[in-house]
Amino acid sequence: MANVYKNAMFSLNSTDKTTVYTCPTDRTALIKTIQVTNIHSGANEVEAFTTDSSDSNAEHEIAHISLGSKNVENLAKGTIVLESADTLKVKAQTADDIAGIISVLEIFDEKSAWLNWFIYHMIWLTMRGNTLKKTLQMH
Repeated sequence: MANVYKNAMFSLNSTDKTTVYTCPTDRTALIKTIQVTNIHSGANEVEAFTTDSSDSNAEHEIAHISLGSKNVENLAKGTIVLESADTLKVKAQTADDIAGIISVLEIFDEKSAWLNWFIYHMIWLTMRGNTLKKTLQMH
């Protein structure tokens, strides 16, 4: 499969941590930018977090800024790598003031896809073999 460039747009409607991107199965995601815009007249605190699905969804704060009125900032100061099922969350101090867009390159993970295909087919063959074995025993 091919690599895919994507974007994910978001508006923070609450002051809770909001999942704005989840890395799909059999993919690795390279997040290039997390652009946030303060669309309100006052300053606002903005935080970004990642969760690591391979480590019991451990959460790590990766950015924390005070964003002035009508300002734009990139929370990603370098490329952020997310593995399958890892998430990116963003939180704002005030609801309905922050909008943004994430730019990401999703890379197809051939090893994981092949392993999943192999396991699925081994299970299928085992089940089919057991059915065939029972059929042969009946005759």
